[in-house]
Amino acid sequence: MSRTPFFPGFAVHDVPLGDAVIHAEVGGSGPPLLLLHGYPQTHVAWHRIAPTLARHFTVVAPDLRGYGDSTGPAGDPLHVNHSKRTLAADKLALMRALGFTRFAVMGHDRGARVGYRLCLDSPEAVNCFVSLTVVPTEEMWKRAGMAFGLKAFHWYLFAQPFDLPERMLRADPAYYLDWALRNAVQKVDAVTPQALAEYHRAFAKESVRHAIVEDYRAAASIDLQHDRADLAAGRRIACPVQVLWSASNTAKPDPLEIWKIWADEVEGGTIDCGHQMAEEAPDEVLARVLPFLLRHARSV
Repeated sequence: MSRTPFFPGFAVHDVPLGDAVIHAEVGGSGPPLLLLHGYPQTHVAWHRIAPTLARHFTVVAPDLRGYGDSTGPAGDPLHVNHSKRTLAADKLALMRALGFTRFAVMGHDRGARVGYRLCLDSPEAVNCFVSLTVVPTEEMWKRAGMAFGLKAFHWYLFAQPFDLPERMLRADPAYYLDWALRNAVQKVDAVTPQALAEYHRAFAKESVRHAIVEDYRAAASIDLQHDRADLAAGRRIACPVQVLWSASNTAKPDPLEIWKIWADEVEGGTIDCGHQMAEEAPDEVLARVLPFLLRHARSV
């Protein structure tokens, strides 16, 4: 049964798609805009910017497969069920089911990885793409070092075989979730109590924690294979891309230069906040993404 929408005025949809059911909130009017959240969140991550975006666009904010109130199968040996290719196919099917054949995409964290895979696998469907805090998976692994490993240790922990990470998370999921969210922001009150309660409700489910871990297992295996195949074939993102990242990230080359390896038309820059941009710096994010989306999301 559908839950009460978190975003005022939005409608709740639970869309069956073969081996998954995708939970989404849809609201607003205008060109369609797909919002894809990251770890360890749900679609609620967009609650500080979705109402404003809905003044200009028909906003579709789903939970990724297995996250939040979306469901999906258990992991498989090759991690196909939770690969970004499979998650991108979910989102394409979701948008088709809602009546949209071409749309804009904005993704954060894991959602941005699904977003760029959607751009590469279904270029006819995406008219522009916004990436928050992410570089492509192949580029991330290529550049990962000690600083990254100490800060983002979960990339390595969650890539371990079943069921070591699942058992460790089961020990105290609430403590782990609070720790992970605190570690991802600069402002301690960035995540509202209402959003935090939703994240806890979702993360308490063993199936959600398993899906999250499988997402990371895929990133260390099949997703990497797909990225490398694209590079070898010279496949690039054809639509306009906007990239935003934290001003505290001083790594070289910066994300803008990295994305130029993957996309034909790239713009972007920094925002002074932590990792959870849409929650921590909603006004700054809107100031950057709205002009880009208004410029490109209306093109068909």
